[in-house]
Amino acid sequence: MGNAACQKEVFNRYAKRMLGVCNRYARNEADAEDILQDSFIKVFDKIHQFKAEGSFEGWIRRIIVNTALKKYTLRRFEKEVSGYEIKENNEAGIDAAAYAHLTEKDLLHLVNNLPDGYRLIFNLYVIEGYQHEEIATMLGIQPGTSRSQLVKARLLLQKQILQLQKIAV
Repeated sequence: MGNAACQKEVFNRYAKRMLGVCNRYARNEADAEDILQDSFIKVFDKIHQFKAEGSFEGWIRRIIVNTALKKYTLRRFEKEVSGYEIKENNEAGIDAAAYAHLTEKDLLHLVNNLPDGYRLIFNLYVIEGYQHEEIATMLGIQPGTSRSQLVKARLLLQKQILQLQKIAV
């Protein structure tokens, strides 16, 4: 397995930042902590595979994201794809002032409240920077499904922001 002191140092150095990544994919703090723990077990098991061609933190992040994706299985994702529809509305859009009142914490809360499939694709595309073809491969779906889920996630976020704007007024 490796030197326990070295493992502790790696965990202490990266765990806090990686817990933030886990929180974006998990439904709650307990799930995020489970993902973090499972991920670091994989990191320590596969550390010999790290080739130092990129950043060590980036390598850990990839393991974290893949572990989080495995937690939310394709079966669970498929239920959401067909079970949650958003009707397009003809509202003019979101006033820029609506965004001004939102903190980073507010935005993360809105993203975390998205249905699992929408949240996964939103995080992978918007936050992690994966392309739809990569997301499709990772989740075993079609690139078009990834695109449509992203559109639906954005529409739902806009709707939630509009609701918050109406409450604030």
